[in-house]
Amino acid sequence: MKHSRNLLFTSLLLALSTPALAEVTIDVIGGSEVTFEGLVQADGNWFDNDVADLNGNGTNGKDSEFELRRAELVVKGKGPGMWSWVVGYDAKADKFLDTNVAYKFNGATTLTVGQFKQPNSMEELSSTKNNDFISKATATNTFAVARRLGVQLGTAGDNWGLTGSVFGRELTDGAMGPGFGLRGYFTPVNADGQLLHLGLSYVDLDTDADTLRLRARPQADLATVRLVDTGSLRDTDRQNTLGAEMAWVNGPVKVQGEYFTSNVDRYGTGGDFTGDAWYLSGMWNVTGETWGYKNGVITTSRADSPASGMWQLGLRYDAINLDDGSVLGGEMNSLTAGVNWYLRSNFKFSVNYVMVESDRRGIQDDPNILEARASFFW
Repeated sequence: MKHSRNLLFTSLLLALSTPALAEVTIDVIGGSEVTFEGLVQADGNWFDNDVADLNGNGTNGKDSEFELRRAELVVKGKGPGMWSWVVGYDAKADKFLDTNVAYKFNGATTLTVGQFKQPNSMEELSSTKNNDFISKATATNTFAVARRLGVQLGTAGDNWGLTGSVFGRELTDGAMGPGFGLRGYFTPVNADGQLLHLGLSYVDLDTDADTLRLRARPQADLATVRLVDTGSLRDTDRQNTLGAEMAWVNGPVKVQGEYFTSNVDRYGTGGDFTGDAWYLSGMWNVTGETWGYKNGVITTSRADSPASGMWQLGLRYDAINLDDGSVLGGEMNSLTAGVNWYLRSNFKFSVNYVMVESDRRGIQDDPNILEARASFFW
């Protein structure tokens, strides 16, 4: 823990002593323009527990936790020609990030081979450094499929896009089953400061070792307790998840929402299981900046005035239901209020307050959590 704080403090001191940075250009090697990017994040969580001790396995003996959350290092190459590549690694989590090679056949169609985020969930596909809230929505954390090794083909037009992939395990962790994913989106409105995005996704995968466990933290990444938990579902065969997404932008205001319903096919006497989750969020750039849009994902613009920065206010409601038949995983609803401050080109400071209501097997547990995050990126 002490080492994590020292690393963040050193990174911030180094950043404050240098001018604002974006990605660092290294060289042109073999016709490829090579750049270097990074992200360092440190979190603090303060728990107002109700029934469960949310950080019961914590190291400091208090109702708070502090941790270096990410230490990501990414090297990218553009070229030669229509080729591009990326190698990413998170030194904190000790795992590979996007690590792949891509070829763009024309301005609309791209083939990607390697590890990449699968085509599902607008929030999962968004850049980590620009997440609207400190913790992703419960729906995303529970049902979205993140990075896997595979092959992906994507194509797009002026107001639509379609992506398909087949995938296997994660590069760092082999204990995952293979599957396939599809995502399509349509933007009937797409102009400067005006956007309407509608999308659907579908992921089908094999459950590894014929067991599956679905559970979720109470909107706090440093919590050690899950308030909703199906336990180990045995005799499982496949899991398929259907997702629907929407986003609306009007100047500095953004409204975004997603819904997932996930079905687990089981053989034997257990019976199939179905769970669902959704969230709806609103963000306001108080300082007036609007939002960008690329490849079916909304992007965060830089501050109009880097010296004073960009301020955001946000509110999100999300819900999950893991009760189905004899499986009593529980229900949880959460309300998150947040503020973000992007300072210059390299810093982001976030504060969230989360109010949780949960019910599992007749036990009501309604904690509150205060969260803070400091981010340094280039």
